[in-house]
Amino acid sequence: MKIIISVLNKYIRFVHKNFPVALAFVAAIFILQSPVIAQMNKNTMSEHINNADSVRGITIHQEIEFKVSPQRLYETLLSSKQFSECTKKSFGDFTSMSANIDSLVGGTFSVFDGHIIGRILELVPNQRIVEAWRVVDWSAGVYSIAKFEFKPHGTSTKLIFDHTGFPESLKEHLSIGWQQHYWEALTKYLE
Repeated sequence: MKIIISVLNKYIRFVHKNFPVALAFVAAIFILQSPVIAQMNKNTMSEHINNADSVRGITIHQEIEFKVSPQRLYETLLSSKQFSECTKKSFGDFTSMSANIDSLVGGTFSVFDGHIIGRILELVPNQRIVEAWRVVDWSAGVYSIAKFEFKPHGTSTKLIFDHTGFPESLKEHLSIGWQQHYWEALTKYLE
C-alpha cells in the first residue's frame, strides 16, 4: 500500500509542476485515439449488422431468360388479370382471379388465391420490382424481400431474381417454388 501512495504522490507532484505538458500529453492521447475509437465503433456496428444479416442473409439467386421484352414480363408480374391467367393456365387448381395486385409503390398484393401476400416496395418501370413478400402461414409481421431485375438480352429478357430474409429451413422449398410456380408458369404463359 505504501508503494501505491508513494507513486501517486510522485505523479501528483509531476502533474502539478508540469501541468501544461501533462495536459498536452493527455489531449494528444485522446486526439490520436479518436479515429481508432471511431473505427472500433464502426467495426462493432458493422459486425452487429453483419451478424444480424447472417441470421436473415440466406439468399435465393436465380437468373432466368424469357423470350419476351422486359416490358411484357414486368407488366405480367404486376397485372392481376395476367398473373391470374398465368397461374390458371399452368396449374388449373387456382381460381380465375387468383391474383390481386395493386401495382403501385406501397400497394398490396395477394397471389395464388391468397397463399402469398405482400407489399410493393419499389417499382422502376420495365427494370425492377421489389416486394415485401411472405407466405400467409408465416408468423405475423415476418416478411422477406423479393427483388426482380429485368435486363434486355437481345429480343429476350434476362430476369435476375434475389430473395432474402426468409427462414433458412425454407430455402430449398422456396427455391423450387419460384422455379415451378413462377418461372415455369411464366414461360408457359408467355410462349
